[in-house]
Amino acid sequence: MAAIAESPSTELQGEASGYSNRDEWHCGFSEELCLTIVVAGASGDLARKKTYPALQFLFQHGFLPSNVAIIGYARTDMNDDKLREKLKPKLVGSDDDIDKFLKRCTYVAGSYDGAEGWQGLAKVLDKRESKCSKNPAGRLYYLALPPSVYPQVCAGLKEHCDNLRSVEGSWIRVIVEKPFGHDLQSSEQLADQLGKLYPEHQLYRIDHYLGKEMAQNLFVMRHANMFLAPVWNRTCISNVQITFKEDFGTEGRGGYFDTFGILRDVLQNHLAQMLAMVAMEKPLSVHPDDLRDEKVKVLRCIKPVEPHNVVLGQYTAANGQPGYTDDPTVPDDSKTPTFAAVTLYIDNDRWAGVPFVLKAGKALNERKAEIRVQLRATPHFVFNGEPESMRNELVVRLQPDEAIYLKMIVKKPGLEFDAAISELDLDYSRQYPEVDIPDAYPRLILDSIRGDQQHFVRRDELRAAWGIFTPLLHKIDAGEVEVHPYPYGSRGPAEADELLARADFVKNVAYNWKDPGSCKL
Repeated sequence: MAAIAESPSTELQGEASGYSNRDEWHCGFSEELCLTIVVAGASGDLARKKTYPALQFLFQHGFLPSNVAIIGYARTDMNDDKLREKLKPKLVGSDDDIDKFLKRCTYVAGSYDGAEGWQGLAKVLDKRESKCSKNPAGRLYYLALPPSVYPQVCAGLKEHCDNLRSVEGSWIRVIVEKPFGHDLQSSEQLADQLGKLYPEHQLYRIDHYLGKEMAQNLFVMRHANMFLAPVWNRTCISNVQITFKEDFGTEGRGGYFDTFGILRDVLQNHLAQMLAMVAMEKPLSVHPDDLRDEKVKVLRCIKPVEPHNVVLGQYTAANGQPGYTDDPTVPDDSKTPTFAAVTLYIDNDRWAGVPFVLKAGKALNERKAEIRVQLRATPHFVFNGEPESMRNELVVRLQPDEAIYLKMIVKKPGLEFDAAISELDLDYSRQYPEVDIPDAYPRLILDSIRGDQQHFVRRDELRAAWGIFTPLLHKIDAGEVEVHPYPYGSRGPAEADELLARADFVKNVAYNWKDPGSCKL
């Protein structure tokens, strides 16, 4: 399949002719593509733990063109063999499979702020592509680096490594990792700097939650099933919870975390994107910009967070585990939140008045990421039982153990005519035991090679999301919002339960079908 056109001029054709390049959109690549993936920051943890294992998955499963090379670039002084030795412990498969992949991996050492290193990389790229001069060439620059160096890295790539031959189907694309700034102003500044070097159609801002299997399934389930359409609104839905929980603390990475906090690290990006996926209208098509247009509309309908709709927390030592400020990389007097629960409201016809509670925290009682849509209680409930404690819920579990389940009220087995809560459960590990569900990174890297920006964050999405959280973040940074302590291994601050109660969330009665006499919370 031919690669998607990279010329920005096609975006403007509609103004003159009524034609939009969205009408005939497709993505993919020619098997003849001479693909070179440059991993900038190849000596770092992100590249070693995520980027290279994702590339190995794609390589071993035949998703990359046969003519592919992976060039690592970093300041560390090492050669190809040292890089391969560093990468090998994180790769999976037989020794033969690993060696086949590692043979594709080479290394160029150079600084990020000088010309010499980039010039050396350019020579390697030119030499490689000269061997297949009649084929289209693709260069994917993956920046596994802190955002603070993005401008100088992109400037070096643009000046020295953008000399791509003009063969039809050739392209250059750049993947950048979050966080994209600290607030709206810094995000816009970074976007301006990168935008002057690479236009939007070449920039792929990665949010790995958009690459998760269940996040993408949410989009299909939400817009392909007729029975959901009539209830997906404020008339039927009481509240929505989007939750991210980790059962471990910072574990020596507190120095990094302390500069961002849980809102910047999780809520502003991952959970805000999940909210948009839940609440968006059905797009005109699956063209990346049709889909992202609808997400932007939702995010722009959300007013900035009010402090009375926020609960912040910081974990303390408990259950034999250290507190946040016990981490030697964290200042003793740090007030950085490691837990946040935020209630947002979408000011449009579909969702007016429905609370969306975004909740995330570290050092909690379990590891879980899920979306929970709770419907209103059934009116005129004629059965035995309390309808307020038996509400329908649709739950999408993103991790671990991917699943979708629907809580329904059914007749309790037996001679009595009592109602009880039960579940229609789609557990992926049981339903699809033969399917190897990959991590989000292989999917997103493959999308970028295919030219599909559907699951990457556009600049106006980023702007809208930062607009929701920036006023609150400035108040937190100024110490104007209370941070509540909570014990390591707990559910978080008790005040978060009060926030959920105000959002009209009701914990359902749980029914164990294997023990009909058992109805317990």
